[in-house]
Amino acid sequence: MRTHRLLPSLLLLGSLALATACSSGSSATASGTDTARPGASATTAPARTVDPAKIKGLRIVSDNSESTSCAWATSYPDVPGATAMTAAMKKDVQARLSTFRESCDDGSAIDGGDGGGELNISHQFLVASGDVLGVRLTTLGGAGAGSGLGRRTYWYDGGEGVSRTALDLVDSGSRDALIAALKSGLEGREGTDPDTLAQAFDDRSTGELDDMVFTANGGLRVTFDPGEVGAGAAGSYVVTLSKATVTPWLSAFGKRVQEQSVNPSGSLDLGATATPTPVVPTHTASGDDDTDCAKVKCVALTFDDGPSATYTATLLTYLARYDARATFFTVGQNVVAHPELVRAEARAGNEVGNHSWSHPDLTKLTAQEVAYQLNRTSAAIKAATGQAPTLFRPPYGAVNSTVRGATRLSAVMWTLDTEDWKYPDATKVAQSVISKVKRNDVVLLHDIHPTSVAAVPQILRTLSAQGYHFVTVSHLRATM
Repeated sequence: MRTHRLLPSLLLLGSLALATACSSGSSATASGTDTARPGASATTAPARTVDPAKIKGLRIVSDNSESTSCAWATSYPDVPGATAMTAAMKKDVQARLSTFRESCDDGSAIDGGDGGGELNISHQFLVASGDVLGVRLTTLGGAGAGSGLGRRTYWYDGGEGVSRTALDLVDSGSRDALIAALKSGLEGREGTDPDTLAQAFDDRSTGELDDMVFTANGGLRVTFDPGEVGAGAAGSYVVTLSKATVTPWLSAFGKRVQEQSVNPSGSLDLGATATPTPVVPTHTASGDDDTDCAKVKCVALTFDDGPSATYTATLLTYLARYDARATFFTVGQNVVAHPELVRAEARAGNEVGNHSWSHPDLTKLTAQEVAYQLNRTSAAIKAATGQAPTLFRPPYGAVNSTVRGATRLSAVMWTLDTEDWKYPDATKVAQSVISKVKRNDVVLLHDIHPTSVAAVPQILRTLSAQGYHFVTVSHLRATM
């Protein structure tokens, strides 16, 4: 997967996709269907959407920094049964992150001298039915000459129990025919010439054919990152081959993926020996919170980046034991994966806020892109809880006039930063709150870190003994 430096606005848009006579399409991002994002052109046969909430035992592996000088956020799915595929995604994500963090240390990630560099890796499900699973990881940003926009699709063959690449969708004996068709679809397009195309396809192991997905009518859509087959400034290139053209070239696995893309079955079976059944807390708040923060000591605990299938349920149980309410600033791609946890948060009297769709630095985006990140997340929260959020926390705490002007949501920062993402030590996290907290503080924590969640009982126990009441941000604002 080659990547090249682009302007921030082009990164989120996935840049400009150029149509060919044999295809119309747009570059795809991890944020959803092609037509759902700013700047996307309509496709006659888009890929089907996948509801991740229907994937039993799904766990989203998320991590991020909270430093604007070295901002990074990564996520990829862990699906029961697809262990080899998860391992492949983890390896690639960790390699990209390691390179980026090293560049932060030596200063090469700094972007033009006007702030820190950023790495964002997000995910999108392509197919999840029958015995096949497909996921696209989209990388935005990075460090040095290799930064920019990059996509890679990962495939899992449940029938054989192996992870596969995009090129495995095509029979080895038919790959020359595929390449000839792709070159034909690209020839004459702005930014390409015979030399660049010959070089791009001269060594097929270099990864240019690493983003392929079937459309809803069985065609094969191939997306090339900026700079792979043409001038980087021209953006991404998309070629879509019809079902009639591509079907004879498919491998046995490719034909199964094509069938599940056109006629998805009602379930996913990858041969997992056991599918974890998530425990969803059933705590219900007894009514409106009547705590008067003008008369008693209050503190607002806030938890970013969830919900986490692994830790959020445990956190909700801890909060319920102390009749504590908190505010959860949720990431949209995690909300759609685990709406049941978001409902549990709200049902227990907690507040659910917006933390963007995929955790980018919003100040590097256009107003349209900011609105897309926040509006899609708000829609997911409302679908899960029945109530649209009123608050948002900008990732990394990065906010400017463009961000504020792109939304009606009220921005929420914090007054006490535990830096729990930096120090994975439950005792240290607990003491960072207990030793510094003041009345009416807004405390920053994260429910994607096990040590942060493990610190909560000590925080609740100690501060309760000191007379503190735990309220939501909106309640604190209303009663101070």
